Amino acid sequence: MTEGAETKPARVVVADDQTVVREGIVMLLGLLPGVEVVGAAGDGEEAVELVAELAPDVVLMDLRMPRCDGVEATRRIRAEYPATQVVVLTTFADDESLFPALKAGARGYLTKDAGGDEIVRAVQSVLSGDAGLSPSIQRRLLERLSDPEPPQPAPAEAPDGLTAREVEVLALIAEGLTNQEIARELHVSTATVKTHINNLFAKTGIKDRAQAVRYAYAKGLVRPPMGGVT
Repeated sequence: MTEGAETKPARVVVADDQTVVREGIVMLLGLLPGVEVVGAAGDGEEAVELVAELAPDVVLMDLRMPRCDGVEATRRIRAEYPATQVVVLTTFADDESLFPALKAGARGYLTKDAGGDEIVRAVQSVLSGDAGLSPSIQRRLLERLSDPEPPQPAPAEAPDGLTAREVEVLALIAEGLTNQEIARELHVSTATVKTHINNLFAKTGIKDRAQAVRYAYAKGLVRPPMGGVT
């Protein structure tokens, strides 16, 4: 780049299911140099669609959203549109939110108490190939690295070629949860739950939920209640 040449602003899509929060972030970024908001999504599915349509540089991604959560949307974006980076912007900084998001391909992770300047720095960092992490997230990662959990034994291979998520859905069926309840528990859409159920039924030959419960207990995927399963 020649001296004095202007740097193009980063083209950003904001994804958050809360309208007030989403509009607030868009308004905030609109006041800051170096960022151009080109789209806003109300859930992960819409975020993926906007990336396909607009090819933004960065998506600011909330995690807990309907239809398609932020982790799954991040995974799809990074797999299908690798030129677009993802910076998570969420209320949650717990391990169960942080590490799945980073494993899915997010290059940045901020909590929603971040200021506008911090968001812009994170966007610029991921575009330059660095990580865009808030100081609190950096500390959390360092703590995890300096005090690692003891290694866990490798899980037994799931029967009949079931995936880990299909086993998880099966266990929740065995607990008596409805499709809607499973969707809320896993932070995915009801349609996604139905797809997992159809797949695991096809793989195992199960015909209904009652057979699914018996299969889960027979294969040791869940522990039977006291008194066993009749």
